[in-house]
This record gives sequence, structure tokens and C-alpha cells, in this order.
Amino acid sequence: MSAPAQQKSPRRAALASWIGSALEYYDFAVFGTAAALVLGPIFFPDDAAAAGILKSMMVLGVAYVVRPLGALLMGPLGDRFGRKFVLMLTLFMMGAATFAIGCLPTYDQAGIIAPILLVICRALQGLSASGEQASAISMSLEHSHDHQRAFTTSWTLHGTQFGSLLATAVFLPFAALPEEQLLSWGWRVPFWLSAFVVVAAWIIRRRLEEAPRFTETREQAVVSVRRVTPLGQVFSSHKRAVITVALCAMVNTVNMVFTTFSISFATKGHGIESSTMLWVPIASNGLSLLAIPLWALLADKVGRKPIFALGALVAGGLMFPYLHAITEGNIPLVFIFGVLMHGAFYSMANGIWPSFYGEMFPTAVRVTGLALGTQIGFALSGGIAPAAATALAGDDLASWVGPATFTAAMALLASLVALSTRETGKLTLVQIDGDQK
Repeated sequence: MSAPAQQKSPRRAALASWIGSALEYYDFAVFGTAAALVLGPIFFPDDAAAAGILKSMMVLGVAYVVRPLGALLMGPLGDRFGRKFVLMLTLFMMGAATFAIGCLPTYDQAGIIAPILLVICRALQGLSASGEQASAISMSLEHSHDHQRAFTTSWTLHGTQFGSLLATAVFLPFAALPEEQLLSWGWRVPFWLSAFVVVAAWIIRRRLEEAPRFTETREQAVVSVRRVTPLGQVFSSHKRAVITVALCAMVNTVNMVFTTFSISFATKGHGIESSTMLWVPIASNGLSLLAIPLWALLADKVGRKPIFALGALVAGGLMFPYLHAITEGNIPLVFIFGVLMHGAFYSMANGIWPSFYGEMFPTAVRVTGLALGTQIGFALSGGIAPAAATALAGDDLASWVGPATFTAAMALLASLVALSTRETGKLTLVQIDGDQK
């Protein structure tokens, strides 16, 4: 289809991004929940409880550590061969890796080979996620109408929250099983269920076309005498934007501490039932499904910077009363502070960053720049945060001050960096491309 014949399809692009992100983060979240609840005794059975959880969190972090490598591989593919190409590739990579985790032998069955295979599958998840999100955001951003870019791209993150909610909800009935059944077969089923989402995402994505702006930009690059690779362009002209996005992405620390560390902190360190703690992210993600598009609509009116910065700052600060409520065993306050922190205020930053970060790069290198910046930030926050919070909580997983302070500091950093950037909410994509050549 030629560029003049193409039309923007914001609704279809938003739906394709939503369902892919739902799959990606169902897979990511189901692993995080499993890491907090069952992977320790299954793959590291000889360790003490805290040590087993710490190793599970380190395996959880593997996916984040490899994501910058995935960005180097997937980003240029998205800018040269198209966003759709990467979206289809990562869809099947993520689905296959997640399904395979559910088929892995345990340590008792295969010895050291079991955790090695777990690390490999987790690494494949990370490589997939690094290209999926940047391509989905770029696709939806370039299909958006200029006055609704934050709203249209927010559905990518709406999908991540739905996937996270679904993963936690799916684990609820299995977490209630007798421990013997949970550790023998129950933990596997949530991983196998990802196959259904892969099929649904493939049906929707195969009919999506590239956005006119991307097609025009790629055609101009083909006829240009001076052709520079997307990576070359990013490293020569957009390093500052990559660093800015990476630092802003440290706000993900709030999410990682909330969705992974706090569950093991509550269940293993303070004796709260796992079924109770699983309801906290369900309630939080339920609110975020309403909050994300509403915050995005506001960002289309007032700009990206104030919404992102305020959300990061308040969400980080609320980690203090949330973890303290866990140590007190005050379940109503655990729900109140958890839902406010993650569902209301973290959603401010989480729903805005697709447009906020994506608009820092021109169309020709958007996937590459966005992937590198976000995945470096996610590698630092996702790879370090759960393990750091676990270590700061002590061998008995009792201390809350260290993990809360660490989380608040990372959120403050993200907020300050965001306020130092320029506001792009009122610019068109053509203007953004012209300013950033």
C-alpha cells in the first residue's frame, strides 16, 4: 500500500498494541508472581526461604538485564523493516518462552539443568519485551491524531496493566491449592494459558498496516544519498534523549517493588496470607484500567511533563506507608495505600510515558531510540529493584525503611529528570521530526 493510499488507524493500532502488551505483561507478571510464591522451593529447594526468594528475584531480573541487548537487536529492525514485523516476531518469541517455562522440569527432576533452563526462558522473555513495547508504542503514536497522541498510546500501557491483573487473578485459585498440588502442577497452568492470548493477538495484528508517517519517512531514507543506520543516528544525534528516557524509566522501581518484592515481604516476612496479598495488585490494576486513559486525556490538554513528574513523586512517597502497613499487619491500610500508590498515582506516570518518551525521537529512529532508553532504564530498575529491596529488608525480610527509601529515591530521580525536558504535547509529529533531525 502506497503512502498516499494509507490512512491513520488509531483505534486498530491502539487495539493491536493493547492486546500485545496484555500478552507481554501477562507473561512478565505471571513470572513475577511465581517468583514471589513458588519458584524458590521448585528451582532452589536447598536454600533457606529468604535465599531462595532472592535467587528467584535474580532470575526475575535476568529478563531486564538482557533487555538492552534486545533493544540493540529489535530497535533497528523496527525502524528498517517496520513496526509490524517486530510486533509479530516478538509475539511468538514471548509466547513460546512463557509456554516453555510451564513445561520445565523441577530441580528435583533435573538438578542444576532446571534453573539454567529457567534463566534461558526468562532471557528470551526479556529479548522479546524489549522490541514489543517500543514497536507497539511507535505504531500507535504514528497512527494517532496529533491532539490525542497521549490517549491513543496510553492503551499500550493499559494493556500491560490488564495483563498484570489477569496474571495475578489467574494465580489466585492455584495459590489456594494445597501446597503439594501447587508445587507439583498448579504453578504450571498460568504459564500454559498464554497460548490463547498469542492466537488472539496474531489474529488482530496481522491486519494492521504501517502508519503513513513511517512509510513516508522510510521512502525518503531509501532515496537519500546519505543513509545512516538507525543505531548510528541514535548514537550520533540522540544520546541525550536515550539517557533522559533511561533515567525517567527508573520510576518502574515503584512497580517492581510493589508487584514482586512486597508480596514475598508480606507473606514470608510478616505472615500475611498469599491469597490476601494477591488481591492488592488486582484491586490496584483494576483502578489503573480506569485511571490510565483519564490521565492520558488530561496530558493531551496540559502536557506530558506535569502529569508524569507528579505521578512519579507521589507514588514513590506512598511506598513508605504501604510497606509500614504490611509490617503492622493492617490489611485495610495495605489495600488503601497500595491502590492509591500503584493504581492512582503510578498510573499518572505509567499512562503518560509512551507519548512522553516516544516524542523525544523522530520517526526514522523512534523504535531504536525508544527501545534503548526504556530498556536500559527497565534493566536497571527491574533487574536491581526486587533484589535490592529484598537485600535491604534483611535476612528475615522484616525491615521496611530501606526498601521504601530506595524506591522513593528512584521515583524522585525520574521526576526531576522529567521536569528538565521540553514539552512536546502541542507539537505535531512533522514538527518533532523537523526539530530532531
